[in-house]
Amino acid sequence: MSTRLFVCIGLVLAGLLVAPTQAVAQLDDTTSFLAQVSNEYRVIPNVTYHVASNHENKLDLYLPNNAGGMTPVLMYIHGGGWVGGTKESNVLRVLPYLERGWAVVNVEYRLGSVARAPAAVEDCLCALRWVIANAEEYNMDTSRIVTTGNSAGGHLALTTAMIPASAGLDRECPGPEDLRVAAVINWYGITDVGDLLDGTNLRNYAVEWMGSLENRLTIAQRVSPMTHVRSGLPPILSIHGDADPTVPYQQAVMFHEKLADVEVPNRLHTVPGGRHGRFNREQTMAVFTTIQEFLEEHGLANGARKSQD
Repeated sequence: MSTRLFVCIGLVLAGLLVAPTQAVAQLDDTTSFLAQVSNEYRVIPNVTYHVASNHENKLDLYLPNNAGGMTPVLMYIHGGGWVGGTKESNVLRVLPYLERGWAVVNVEYRLGSVARAPAAVEDCLCALRWVIANAEEYNMDTSRIVTTGNSAGGHLALTTAMIPASAGLDRECPGPEDLRVAAVINWYGITDVGDLLDGTNLRNYAVEWMGSLENRLTIAQRVSPMTHVRSGLPPILSIHGDADPTVPYQQAVMFHEKLADVEVPNRLHTVPGGRHGRFNREQTMAVFTTIQEFLEEHGLANGARKSQD
């Protein structure tokens, strides 16, 4: 699949693609892809991957037909401050990866109304374990799992990739497999939860997620990506607007400085003047170009491959 089409699909999902004369070829490519995608993919909705708090956590699978080999996997986690959002309302965000021929796993988790922190973190670790355990059935390549999400979903994409077994947050669904991913694409996710519970950066959604827990600062530290920075982590790309009113941009800066200190491959893509998502056309094009470069740099740009390779 072409880099041009990958970026073009990114603009479609952002609702930013226009069709002046110079963009007609891109629009034709995109229209062709959208016309074919229903035939090229099968969707398996609402698969229960975990039950907790009398709640069935579900995920949707988007699987390429006739892939010709094991496919890379995008594990997408929706945002909403851990207290809102749905997997269905964010499905357009996975279009660029369907264009690439990847498998997509679209994950929901317990929101704050069902269970307080750290439930969402535990659930996403269970979702990753489910993907690994069921990869052969669905032709998914466990060596090429990329976690991604926006806002609280970005936070959960990071914790899913970073939290070690020693943290004790995978006890809901223990197993023998190492929970490892190949890379993370974090869209303006929270990296220091405790920073949002008090002071100038207080955010109501974070307070709501913690509720009245007496040990909420301890839990906030346990579920903060900043706490789990160490050498040997997978490559991490973050996208963050420097005028974000919802998740402080400075968190991203400090997080990537800390990653660099321990030599974790990382990149922070700053959107100048960008707020909490909803970037304009030029900004969105730059973001997807960066994602393409990041995937290529870390050997994740290709689609299906034979299992013996």
